[in-house]
Amino acid sequence: MTSVHVVLPGDIDDPARPSGGNVYDRRVCNGLAELGWSLHEHGVPGNWPWAAVGARIGLAGVLAQIPDGTLVVIDGLVASASPEVVIPEAERLQFVVLLHMPLGRGSLQGRPRERAVLSSVASIVTTSQWTRQWVLEHYSLPGNRVHIAEPGSDAASLAPGTTSGGELLCVGAVVPAKGHDLLVDALVQVEDRPWLCTCVGSLELDPGFVDRLRARADDAGLARRIGFTGPRTGRALDAAYAVADVLVLASRAETYGMVVTEALARGLPVVATEVGGVPEALGRGVDGARPGLLVPPDDATSLAAALRCWLDDSALRDSMRLAARERRQTLTGWEETTARVSRVLTGAAACVPG
Repeated sequence: MTSVHVVLPGDIDDPARPSGGNVYDRRVCNGLAELGWSLHEHGVPGNWPWAAVGARIGLAGVLAQIPDGTLVVIDGLVASASPEVVIPEAERLQFVVLLHMPLGRGSLQGRPRERAVLSSVASIVTTSQWTRQWVLEHYSLPGNRVHIAEPGSDAASLAPGTTSGGELLCVGAVVPAKGHDLLVDALVQVEDRPWLCTCVGSLELDPGFVDRLRARADDAGLARRIGFTGPRTGRALDAAYAVADVLVLASRAETYGMVVTEALARGLPVVATEVGGVPEALGRGVDGARPGLLVPPDDATSLAAALRCWLDDSALRDSMRLAARERRQTLTGWEETTARVSRVLTGAAACVPG
């Protein structure tokens, strides 16, 4: 079987709302087509996973039109939010869920619904060992149905870096989960050091949060040193990485952290919170050295201390840059990611009756 229907959030290709999950879905779809799979895409409008009832009705309409026994790849934000739709359809459709972030990770109330969905489908593809382990521990799923296909990365030109190391870059939607408030608080604590911080990411998802961040920066006299550019993709995003010295990621939760490998692909070290799959994405250089610094989550003081180490110690910067360039050589490409997903689909297809 080489035919597969793919059910995705309706905004997957919206340049104003880039996300790691959307990039992953699009790259995997493109890769599967290149491998010979015949894809039938269905974008389902809605603010997933918080979509209103109307969006789930739309999902039900999409699935109802797919013939019995069909292999269906569905994004986890859509599937986990819609047990009343997905579970009955799982009796006749062979679902493979692309699980980027388990919804139950942040909501105890959401765990029974997500567990029910994931228990009903044929296979689950996670993006990190951490996510797979979390799902197995909390949902008691059979291990042979939960797989890993970590995100790939594209080859990129090395970022030269500056002597001072003071060009800081943060990439991610400006929302509380990404910890921009912690980043601003940490930067306030190192305001006596020479640095500029550019925050690239959507400003539309939580405007009130963005306003509070800007007010905090303004009150600390740092408004001109902390920039919020909005989302960037393609060449504009490449340009932001090219002039950076280090990526700073203050997330409260990450299943992998694709921006980490995006930075490493350019030889950029990373200062990040030690959450979820971030240590996996960061990896190590040839001699085992980390190409960055990991700090506890929700701890602006520890983040400030790490930034202070980076800014004050040129030898540390040199060693982390070397480790980042070594790690750059071992990053997984999107071809391998897609090949792993393809193998899962082949296995699920083999189980389709008839």
